[in-house]
Parts: sequence; structure tokens; C-alpha cells
Amino acid sequence: METDLILRPPGADDFDAWLPLWDAYNAFYGRHGDSALPPAISRLTWQRFLDPAEPVHALLAWQGTQLLGLAHYVFHRNTLMPHHACYLQDLFTVPEARGRGVARRLIAAVAGEARAAGSPSLYWHTRHDNSTARQLYDRVARDTGFVVYRQTF
Repeated sequence: METDLILRPPGADDFDAWLPLWDAYNAFYGRHGDSALPPAISRLTWQRFLDPAEPVHALLAWQGTQLLGLAHYVFHRNTLMPHHACYLQDLFTVPEARGRGVARRLIAAVAGEARAAGSPSLYWHTRHDNSTARQLYDRVARDTGFVVYRQTF
């Protein structure tokens, strides 16, 4: 476990450290083909993190001046409960930080934010072949067995 790991929301000056991790995360999932997301989308996402009126949030994992990981999460209404659900939309650690407890700490911190906001649960999904991440996820949460389908327009 990283004892000197600092988890905190992003500040306005953190964009240049965050962007390479965000680009690497999206490349890992092939979210925009072989290229990075358009800069305008990344900028908009970043601005949402800094806007207190937005339901989109982030936590960054720092060790000294090095950004090791990120977690993005969203609160949203849900048809199954009176409180907002909390969706962990993005979780990424730099390769050299993997297996050192960074992702586990980020998940725990987002769970803490969800509890503090009155959300009764935290959920996320990953690709079925992401076996490395699933080893952690199987230890900290329950696999619901659901499969995600998506239509793009």
C-alpha cells in the first residue's frame, strides 16, 4: 500500500498532469479508435470536474509530484432508489503503480464519497477480458453478471 499517497479532487493547475493519464486510459479501451479524444471533449470533461454544479467528479492519486492514478465518478438519479446512484465511470493507474494499492485506495475513496452523499451503493463496469483489473474488482465488490450494451449515434 502506498503510505505517502495523497488522494484529492483536481485543482485547476492539475490539467497537464491529468491529461496524459486520461489519454492513456482512453487509448487502453480504444474509445476513439487509434487517436486521442478530441481536445474539446477532454477540456469539457476537465471543466466539469471543477464545476461544483456538475454531478461529475474526480479524485487524483498523487505520490509527491507524480500523478499515479485517477478516478472519475458520477452521481445520477435511479429508478430503483430514492437517493442518487454513484457510478465509477473511469479508473486508471499508470503501469508502474499497478499492484501497489493505488486503484484499491481510489475505489475506497469514491465509495466514501458515495456514502457521504447518501448513495446506497457504488457500481462500475469493465471489459470482460480486463483480467488484471477484475482480480481487484472481485476482491472489493460483487460481480452482478450484467452485460453492457451500447448504441452509438
